[in-house]
Amino acid sequence: MIDVLSYVKGRRKTTSGGWISFNAVCCQNNGHSQDKRGRGGFKINEQGWSYHCFNCNYTASFILGRSLSFKARRLLQWLGVADDEIERENLLSLKHRNMLGVLDDRQRLYNTLQDIQFEEKELPPGAELITQEHTAEWQYIRQRQVPEDFPMMTVKVNDGVHWTRPMVVIPFTYDNAIVGYTCRFLDRKIPKYISQAQTGYVFGMDLQRAHWQYAIVVEGVFDALSINGLAVMHSTVSEPQARLIRSLGREVIVVPDRDAAGLELIDRAMELGWAVSIPDWPADVKDVNDAVCRYGRLATLLRIIQSKETSKIKIEMRKKQLLKQVGQ
Repeated sequence: MIDVLSYVKGRRKTTSGGWISFNAVCCQNNGHSQDKRGRGGFKINEQGWSYHCFNCNYTASFILGRSLSFKARRLLQWLGVADDEIERENLLSLKHRNMLGVLDDRQRLYNTLQDIQFEEKELPPGAELITQEHTAEWQYIRQRQVPEDFPMMTVKVNDGVHWTRPMVVIPFTYDNAIVGYTCRFLDRKIPKYISQAQTGYVFGMDLQRAHWQYAIVVEGVFDALSINGLAVMHSTVSEPQARLIRSLGREVIVVPDRDAAGLELIDRAMELGWAVSIPDWPADVKDVNDAVCRYGRLATLLRIIQSKETSKIKIEMRKKQLLKQVGQ
């Protein structure tokens, strides 16, 4: 476990309650004046530590066997702990997770999933699987790098009335049951999409695998399909969606679109304490699907992981760069 006290500079004082107080490192990073009165304090035991600042009220904690939270990571960075040492601490902590902790996590996961229910829905009448015989639709999904084993649909007839706009239909599934869908029209008319999605739904949950280290969150369905990610289908993440994503029990990386809506998603990711990745792609690569189409799936995933940031300061810096690119 990182010896946090070795990074504390200046005088320290131990209180009768077991707190070790010193000049807080958080205040100037949170818009407050620098602490000179020893208002920050650690309380340390064999299982971890707690931190509290009585000046700006910043709190953070760490328990051996659990992942380092966003606030704990920020505190360690402010103390001067190197990023690679923070990552090493996180990995060592997870390796020390005991069986009781695993059982507790499973129980919390079970309780969370019990609260998440989606009603089964029907696809649009006349929906049929896209094959090579559907020339325009087939070419479109191949251009968008949709995996060939994902069941993309199209609709030729709806209740006996022929559709006049060509489309592809992407089924929304949860626990392998159909719970909604989105239609992507292939012409240039508005709207481009019509969706039937239930509150709190996150596309791509059935694409996840238990052994994966990361859950990559994007905005669009095609972005998610091209990397087996999760799509929130908005420029924000609702609380029910956040609970569903957290139920996966892995590190979350949010990859925003390179537009104004993406800026909102960055802010929400920081609120939730999730990592953000803004790869330095060319200006004409607007989202993850564009990157996959240009560089391939593996290269895109590697770049996303290499570009992830957990430091709020670094995320804000990358956000400012993105602001200039989108002209905000």
